[in-house]
Amino acid sequence: MLTTLVLLTATTLLSHNAHLVLASLPTLKLSGSPSLPADSSYPLSPALASFSIETAFFEEFVGNTSSPNTLTRNLLENLKARTGTPAEVRIGGITADSTYWDPNLNVSLSNFIDKTGALQNTTIGPGFWNSVKLLPEGTKITMNLDLQDLDYQGALSVATAALKGLSTQLVGFEIGNEPDHYLSFTPKNYTNVWATWAKNISTTLKLNGPEFQIAATAEDPLWPYTAPGASSQLDCVSALAAGANNAGIVKTCSEHTYQYSVCDPPRIAVATLPNLVNHTRLAVYLDLWQPRIKSVRAQLGPESFVIGEYNSVSCSGKDGVSNTFGQALWLLDTTFYAASLNVSRLYIHQGGPLALQSSTQLNHGGLSFYDLWYPVQNLNGPVKVFPSYSAYLFVTETLGQSKSLRISNIYPGRQSNGSTITTALGDQSAGQLVAYGFWDDASPSGHKFPTKLALLNLEIFNQTQSAPRPSSVFDISAFLRDSNQPVTIRRLQAPGADVKEANVTTWAGQNFASGLASGKLVEEKVSGGKIKLQASEAALVF
Repeated sequence: MLTTLVLLTATTLLSHNAHLVLASLPTLKLSGSPSLPADSSYPLSPALASFSIETAFFEEFVGNTSSPNTLTRNLLENLKARTGTPAEVRIGGITADSTYWDPNLNVSLSNFIDKTGALQNTTIGPGFWNSVKLLPEGTKITMNLDLQDLDYQGALSVATAALKGLSTQLVGFEIGNEPDHYLSFTPKNYTNVWATWAKNISTTLKLNGPEFQIAATAEDPLWPYTAPGASSQLDCVSALAAGANNAGIVKTCSEHTYQYSVCDPPRIAVATLPNLVNHTRLAVYLDLWQPRIKSVRAQLGPESFVIGEYNSVSCSGKDGVSNTFGQALWLLDTTFYAASLNVSRLYIHQGGPLALQSSTQLNHGGLSFYDLWYPVQNLNGPVKVFPSYSAYLFVTETLGQSKSLRISNIYPGRQSNGSTITTALGDQSAGQLVAYGFWDDASPSGHKFPTKLALLNLEIFNQTQSAPRPSSVFDISAFLRDSNQPVTIRRLQAPGADVKEANVTTWAGQNFASGLASGKLVEEKVSGGKIKLQASEAALVF
């Protein structure tokens, strides 16, 4: 099995006290060939770091033509400026399955909230598409349609309006959000409905080629893969096996990942910052998807598997975890590790707590603690940017204008079966130190040396700690053509992993608390191939 070794060792890891303090590894000497590894990814999408915005909360984030949200616009434009390509946006989530079209609606979006305060449904009208057009020019949109009501005409009406309102900006439809959570769907009966709808919508709207994203499922793959129920899970692979693409209508497959949760008390207890900010735990989790990623890519093409909705903690995040600089480090590691597994794009979810998600969830009202920013004042706080936004700045600056960049996890690297190397199998840093290499097909050096390195020190250091801040040295000399040649470094920094403020979180010396860069750009030149990183810090090396 692909992940047998890694998951057995992870069981031991996860059973240990989450607050166990591990000694810093003073120096990590990266070893191995500097040339492009055999396990390197397909060329990375410039929209690798994308967004999913909950339908019901879309206008809180983007605004409307009468009152555009300039904070959201500026933050998204910052990302586009670095890659030349805007982040893609999936409009959807749990409220997509209760979103209806009204051609006569005199506002662009209307939410029906009952007397208990629960959001029951959302109605959109013609003005909604003008709100979508407030996103940066060229933003590609995937529109999530209602499946749960089993109302084909309702789904078709939204699809028809979206195509008319967005034209070429619309790149795909997704029928249903997390259908493995309702209507007792199996791969077979889900496919019977889904494939029929997708084919009929394609025919009615005269779509050219496959334009549908399948699955959008919520449940993690069962482990071991031979466990009862594992083969009958509804997911991308099982839906394709059931014939979902017999008519050639599937463009991409999407599955959702939330590593932790506050949907119920048992999971609330383990959704902690030390558990979140650890490479071994992250990699063990994402490795569960490796067989599905490989199967989907073999059937649909190299860019066909996406994580269409994800974040750190489901049911809207956790205060003190999801709104911290620690989440920024987790987001950086998650994006790069998923990319190294050939996930084409990741859409980080933005929205607010919903009463219909869980009767035992931690959060109620306001916007989600895992949002990268609060575009409007709400029950959980004022308008503000959170530290985790800066992780997407790091990612987009790594991608740059290249369309031919490949990634590989250099440290801790992979076992022969493709799974991450764990502490028990040789990761001397216990999941605290991580290194990624980037090779550019278009670079003059070809595949002989990486053009960039991303170095992460995930050791937890909180600003409230009185002890000196630990540090580790990455020796990258084995990956440099000339170790005496100076390298350029840009750092992602904050006073600690527990920081919640963007005005003390800096990317290359600048903060983005206002939505725009503030402060002087800071770059370092270092010779000798040794890069020192403090605990809870990351660096991009050119």
